[in-house]
Amino acid sequence: MDTSHCGVRVRLARQEDLPAMVGLLKDLFSTEKDFTFDEARQRSGLRQMMGRSPARRLWVAVGDGGVVGMCSAQVVISTAMGGPAALIEDVVVREDRRGRGIGRHLMGAVERWARGRGIERLQLLADRTNHPALGFYRALGWQRTHMICLRRNLERPDGPA
Repeated sequence: MDTSHCGVRVRLARQEDLPAMVGLLKDLFSTEKDFTFDEARQRSGLRQMMGRSPARRLWVAVGDGGVVGMCSAQVVISTAMGGPAALIEDVVVREDRRGRGIGRHLMGAVERWARGRGIERLQLLADRTNHPALGFYRALGWQRTHMICLRRNLERPDGPA
């Protein structure tokens, strides 16, 4: 899928987009208290997201100056929904391009992809102190839940996570 709107076009990420996407993740992780930027890990994760699995997608928004935004989605099976749901991650637009509808355009691509696969629920995590992001999601119709996020990092085979 390749769609154009607000001076950018949204398409699936390509290998040549990696440097720009790593830069976007560096910016994103600088605002999220739970994550620390690690270029090698982020590069590895992005490569895996670009793999051929139909259960995950990675989109970029491309405009003048190259990649200006990105987001990803992965399918999970929800027993509550009785079928697939999608986890949205890495929604980020370059700081100098925010407020122009690019994030909305990226999220629209995710929704079209999800609807085309019979996915009935999208979910995401956002830092509770990232008020601009929370306002953005609220404006798109996203709702807070009563759930909280918990995590437990496991040791990697080559040492601590």
